[in-house]
Formats: sequence, C-alpha cells, structure tokens
Amino acid sequence: MSPRTYKIENRRAAAEQTRSRVLEATRKLIMASSVPPSIDAVAALAGVARMTVYYQFGSKAGLLEALFDELGGRYFRSELPLVMSQDEPLQALADLIEVFLTFWASERLVTRRIRGMAALDSDFEESLRGRDKRRKLLLRTILSRITQKYGKPSSEVFEQSVDLLYALTTFATFDAMAGDDGEAADVVPLIQRLARLALDLDSDDG
Repeated sequence: MSPRTYKIENRRAAAEQTRSRVLEATRKLIMASSVPPSIDAVAALAGVARMTVYYQFGSKAGLLEALFDELGGRYFRSELPLVMSQDEPLQALADLIEVFLTFWASERLVTRRIRGMAALDSDFEESLRGRDKRRKLLLRTILSRITQKYGKPSSEVFEQSVDLLYALTTFATFDAMAGDDGEAADVVPLIQRLARLALDLDSDDG
C-alpha cells in the first residue's frame, strides 16, 4: 500500500469512527429526554465540533435519516426485496406486516421517543413522514397485485383499503396492541388476520 493510499484509508476509518460516535450520541440523547436534541448537544456528547456534524450529515434531517438507516437500514435492505419478490401477493402482504412489526419490536423504545419528538421538531416530523410514505407505497404496490389476482378490493374502496393497511402497520398500532411486554410474535398473527378481514379475503383458499 502506498503512503498516499494509507493516508486515505486512515482518513476514511477516522471519518467512520466519527460518524458512529455522532449517531450513538444522537441515540443516547433521544433516549435520555423527551426534548429533541440539538446539533450542539449531539456534537458535545460525541466530542466533535458542531461543523463536523454538519460536514458528515449535512443537516439535522440528514442526521436523523442516517440514524434511521443505522437502526433499520440493513434489516430492511435484506428483508424487503424478499417480500416484494414473493409470488403470492397475500403472502407478500403477510410478510410485509411481519417485517414492519418485527422492526417496531426490535427498536421499540427509541422509535417511541422519535415519534413523540416529531410533534415538537419539524426535522423529526419530515424524516418520519418520508419513511411512512415509503411504507404506504409498499402496501399500495402489494394491494394492487392482490386486486389483480383476487378482484378485491374494488376500485371504489381501493384507497380506503390502502389507508386501512397503513393504519394497521403503524408503530402506534403495534405499540398499543403489544402492551408493556409484548413481542412482535404476539401481535403479527392478529394484524395479519385483521388485514385479510379488512380485504374480505379471510378464507382458507384466499
């Protein structure tokens, strides 16, 4: 390895370490308070300059996006392609429900904090809104396939059905149904059943 390459690799490794410290500091501050953390607070806890945070993430919204990716990025990147490539659309819907509820369960406390902070901070709200829109798009895509195969839901109630599935797969729904000690495995079958009932497809043969 040439000296120049060695220096580049060292800088890259240092940048990754800084990034990890900033993300960990952000998570700790979110878990420690109901007040959305400022960039200054994140920088102070991570032991870096304020401008370092901006250089790494661009903005507070960018920092939150990176934190969301850190929390669930690898999980969703591995699971969602499997769900969306599922031949049977009803199974794809069941799998998508399981994917989202499993994630809600695995990051329940920090997700609850972040969603609570969204009411107080526009950057939090914007980041969450973008991710919720993507969840709704996935549901819409699968529901279109279900309609093509089973003729349900009809065009008249298609959008209402999308909204209903969206509501069933929110963190708020999972959090309420899981109770204090509930796990994804306790809630997933019920939400899957409710989804099929809502689509009038709760029969053995689909």
